[in-house]
Amino acid sequence: MLLLVLGALLLLFCSLDVWYFLRGAQLFFQAWFQPRIWDILAEQSIDGMVLPHDLDYLGHMNNSRYLRECDFARFHHYMRNGLFMASRKLGARLVVGASTIRYRRSLAFREAFEIRTKIVSWDEKAFYLEQRFVSKKDGFVSAVMLCRQNVVHCSPERIIEFICKRKVGKCPEFPEDLKHWVSFISASSQALRAESGLEEKNK
Repeated sequence: MLLLVLGALLLLFCSLDVWYFLRGAQLFFQAWFQPRIWDILAEQSIDGMVLPHDLDYLGHMNNSRYLRECDFARFHHYMRNGLFMASRKLGARLVVGASTIRYRRSLAFREAFEIRTKIVSWDEKAFYLEQRFVSKKDGFVSAVMLCRQNVVHCSPERIIEFICKRKVGKCPEFPEDLKHWVSFISASSQALRAESGLEEKNK
């Protein structure tokens, strides 16, 4: 019986990213019992540490782990400021449409860090966030990520109005670096659509 249970657990861990779902559940309950943050634009942070399963062949945190940690940090962020529950009640889905990360200094094994997440602005289709990996050793920003969080079946303005129970004014002005990044995304989308059109014509 014990061997059967161990075999089933091994099969589960081999076929499903169990730790991902366990971590998500842990963050859900952690955020659920923490005080609500009413300022949508407030920066929030969660703590982390580079563990053995985060390492690459060079002995520091591998590139894909940064993106994974950002996923968890955004989920925690949305739980604390009400965006997650509001989007669920409105039938909306929050989907990553684009992300760009800049690595400035590697995070070493057992190095403690915090991920600082904030909503920078939004438009009619998406929220735009900045996420920073800050080393607790010396406060250095080891990596910075920009993320476009698309809102499906709703709009950012509608979600914010649902949370705030009032009409919202203009969204915060886009910083220059975010403007350039959004322009790059738009140009890339147009180029890909043009390529798809050419492929369809050539069929």
